[in-house]
Amino acid sequence: MAIRAVLWDIDDTIFDYSGADRTGMRAHLEREGFPEGYASLERALDAWKAITDVQWARFAAGEVDFQGQRRERVREFLGRWLSDGEADAWFGRHAAHYEAAWALFPDVLPVLDRLAGSFRHAVLSNSSIHNQDRKLRTLGVRDRFEAVVCAVEIGVSKPDAAAFHAACEALALDPCEVAYVGNEPDIDAAGAVAAGLTGIWLDRDGRGGRPGLARITGLDELPGLLAGDTRFGAPDTFR
Repeated sequence: MAIRAVLWDIDDTIFDYSGADRTGMRAHLEREGFPEGYASLERALDAWKAITDVQWARFAAGEVDFQGQRRERVREFLGRWLSDGEADAWFGRHAAHYEAAWALFPDVLPVLDRLAGSFRHAVLSNSSIHNQDRKLRTLGVRDRFEAVVCAVEIGVSKPDAAAFHAACEALALDPCEVAYVGNEPDIDAAGAVAAGLTGIWLDRDGRGGRPGLARITGLDELPGLLAGDTRFGAPDTFR
């Protein structure tokens, strides 16, 4: 059955989350003061990313709620106990700098324009609708997507098949009619394949090394990939 819709991840797929987070945290620490225990600003920024990855994985696994993972990131990064209110306030000051750095990747609008007449579009994210809907509106692309489906609201996260199926249901399409594009080989591409969708790994950093997954290194490759073989019978050619 032909692909009729493209389902998208947001962070580090269409939205440069890592770039905005690092730029925002750098500005935040320059104003807030450098925390003890880090040899340099760059080491502190690397630590913030590593802590974020761990706490986000805990959130995806249901071990902590959305606000809780934010608070734990702040406490671990600063290396001291803070009340919920103090942690929320610190994160909120960071968020102002982070949001000022929001940007789409340069290849996003061109590919959405190229695919607009051929495929329907929706979003599946392991975040919350409050965050992601506002983000898409701020970036000026919310009207490009029929639906925005988020883990917080549906109660299940990628790579669980139920998350992918919830997004397919929002489009009233069978999984075999939907391609999923995301920047994580396991959570996104492999998870989509296991759920019966066509999974496409957007490997912007050129990591490679995952035979068996359809892989692109930029969104400019996506239209040709979809047009050439929507079932990706030879995914190794895209490594």
